Amino acid sequence: MVSERHTILVANRGEIAMRIMRACCELGHDFVCLYTDVDEFSGHVALARELGGDRCVYRVSSYLDANEIFSVADQARATAVHPGYGFFAEDYRFARRVVRRDRAMCFIGPSWWIIRDLGDKINTKRIARTLGVPTIPGSDRPIYDEMEAESIAGNLFEFQKSQGIRGGMVLVKASAGGGGMGIEEVQDPDQFRSVFRRVRNYAKRNFNDEGVLIEQRVFDFNHLEVQIVSERGGQRHVHFGTRNCSVQSSGKQKRIEVAPGFAPAEIPYAFDAERVLEEITHHSLAMAGEVGYDNVGTWEWIVTPRGEPFLMEVNTRIQVENGVSAAIARIDGQDPVNIISEQIRLALGDPMGYGQSDVWLCGVGIEYRLVAEDPEKEFAPCGGQVSRFSWQDAPWLEVHTQVPREQAYEIPMEYDPNLALAIVWGESLEQARERGNLFLDSLVLEGKASGGGFHSNVAFLRERTQGLLEF
Repeated sequence: MVSERHTILVANRGEIAMRIMRACCELGHDFVCLYTDVDEFSGHVALARELGGDRCVYRVSSYLDANEIFSVADQARATAVHPGYGFFAEDYRFARRVVRRDRAMCFIGPSWWIIRDLGDKINTKRIARTLGVPTIPGSDRPIYDEMEAESIAGNLFEFQKSQGIRGGMVLVKASAGGGGMGIEEVQDPDQFRSVFRRVRNYAKRNFNDEGVLIEQRVFDFNHLEVQIVSERGGQRHVHFGTRNCSVQSSGKQKRIEVAPGFAPAEIPYAFDAERVLEEITHHSLAMAGEVGYDNVGTWEWIVTPRGEPFLMEVNTRIQVENGVSAAIARIDGQDPVNIISEQIRLALGDPMGYGQSDVWLCGVGIEYRLVAEDPEKEFAPCGGQVSRFSWQDAPWLEVHTQVPREQAYEIPMEYDPNLALAIVWGESLEQARERGNLFLDSLVLEGKASGGGFHSNVAFLRERTQGLLEF
């Protein structure tokens, strides 16, 4: 551990703020906690007072007001900032400001220029292709010329036809877009030109950039991830295995994650699943080394039904699902690793102290995201109050939640209505699924909503548990 004691400002809320605060205490650091009016009774505020007293709790008007966050940092004499996930976690300008301001602090995450370079999906694709890392077929730069765009689309349709794909499709995307905006699908090559013009005009109006990307549309894929941890300086990199995030809501929001990403010892696949896991891990580590990655990050992949992996993007932050990878990872056979603690320790300059050969991957982990939503109505968020929330504790179970177990909790609709993360571990996939069902069956989650009945996704999670990791 580094000898210097830090005061770490936790620039986030809910369960991730709670896990960061506990990690700070474990490592011997102080912390500062933020909350807004609607989060006054959140568990992360109660835990902050329990661990650090009133002196470490600060009310702010918004978690997205950088000036206010830096004002709190100066009042508290914070020496580091942990952004958690969401909010400022992948904002390279914020990260740069943290380390370059007059009273500079440490940013708990990758260096700002790495966030900038890998946050650009086009740049990430270019880097990947120079290393021979497979990416989704299509353009790796914005296309402005209509004839060039048609040529790329034509090649993609031919490629899909050669692969035996019936009803091939390409995606036309505004290169400067985000959040699903400015994307159209084209199944008929004769319609491509009109769609290209429409997306290009949309991009110009909304983003002041006519650039368009053309990519192959991949169907029926599994969404896999590789958890990478790197030392400050970018010289040493290890992975903590893979995870499968294919169980998602209709809005493509993850709901169940499983580590490792496939279970070839228990499930027959139509391809060499072990080889795919090894391949995506190898490619992810190669890219981390090439860019000098220097903290925690996730390489996100899609795998086709034929076992073909394609890199989608790199997430330069801790992810919600870090805990399910931690559940299966051991260093020198010790207790499961705490990836958040590793993130903090390494960001503050501590040497890694281990290599890949010291990392053991054991068993299977399942992470459930408990959300106040109605899966029967396109996963519509459910506001209201949680009146009862409890479960049966077990040595193989971890539950992270900001919802108090002893009192009612008003769900703040200003944020995603996430209630808890539950992480189950088993020696095998079969045992992990059995334990997952035991947890879900023991769960008591009740509430009331102003617009009708209270809804959660517990039944959806139970239904999807049985088929986990089946392609």
